Amino acid sequence: MSKLFLPKSYFPLLNLKQTEKAIKLLKDFFEAGLSAELQLRRVTAPLFVLKGSGLNDDLNGTERAVTFPIKDMNDTPAEVVHSLAKWKRVMLAEYEIATGYGLYTDMNAIRPDEELDNLHSLYVDQWDWELSIAGENRTLGYLKHTVEKIFNVLKRTEYYIYENYPEITPLLPDHITFIHSEELLAMYPDLTPKEREHLITEKHGIVFIIGIGGALAGGEPHDGRAPDYDDWTTATANGYCGLNGDILLWNPVLECAVEISSMGIRVDGEAMLRQLSIRHAEERRNLMFHQKLLNGELPFSAGGGIGQSRLCMYFLRKAHIGEIQASIWPQEMIARCRENNIVIV
Repeated sequence: MSKLFLPKSYFPLLNLKQTEKAIKLLKDFFEAGLSAELQLRRVTAPLFVLKGSGLNDDLNGTERAVTFPIKDMNDTPAEVVHSLAKWKRVMLAEYEIATGYGLYTDMNAIRPDEELDNLHSLYVDQWDWELSIAGENRTLGYLKHTVEKIFNVLKRTEYYIYENYPEITPLLPDHITFIHSEELLAMYPDLTPKEREHLITEKHGIVFIIGIGGALAGGEPHDGRAPDYDDWTTATANGYCGLNGDILLWNPVLECAVEISSMGIRVDGEAMLRQLSIRHAEERRNLMFHQKLLNGELPFSAGGGIGQSRLCMYFLRKAHIGEIQASIWPQEMIARCRENNIVIV
């Protein structure tokens, strides 16, 4: 409860019924725009995968997956996905998707270790997407170009919401700001990564922070990343490492920076082995996903996830993720929110 933020004089711009309708309009419009902008085909995603396949996203390596035995498979354990970062790349190969095209899916996950607050829920919903790319496009320039395409969809979505709900006025700037986590550290050496994010995002409205996962000049990473999907160790032309990053929006209701997307150029075999070694996770190379990558059975790719509920929170000016999605919340949180005109269910 200590992290619950209660905005002063908060009153939702849309009531419960209007909100439900707006969520549907927003999600449908953004999904269609993302598909068209990045040339993505929609596919059906799994809610769970076999434990030990190497397909599940390990996030920071500490979060527990929800696990259960499959009765009709001799109690073989399965686990609910954290995200589909690696599964999507396998599907690019299975569907034989051509270079320059990709896939996306509605990803639903359960993360029981989340600390519940305005932005974090046990239930995670996002658009997971993956593009098949040429080897020569494993560059920072290509990554930035892809980020700008996603930003274009965000701008169009913002205007679409404004057309339907004129009381929600547009806030996004005309362009997205790029900055490397090393540059951000140099700007604010005495601040924590979250404090740096807060200041840079408040200043620019929307930013893409490059280089998430690798150790910075101070010895610590800006934030954690699993070693086997994003490439966070390959050096780029600007002298920094990292072919991945996060999109952050300044949320005026919560008065903070909010990450809405984590994305990047995916590892090739060399980068994966290097990153597994850094994280002391070399044993993973024998898992199914990792063997496919090392054997050249998977295409080069770029991909990421875009948080659906967080995006809706931003565009509909909501104060709590529970105003967008149905989940489980502590009774004290529900009561305190309702006292402050925040109706979570």
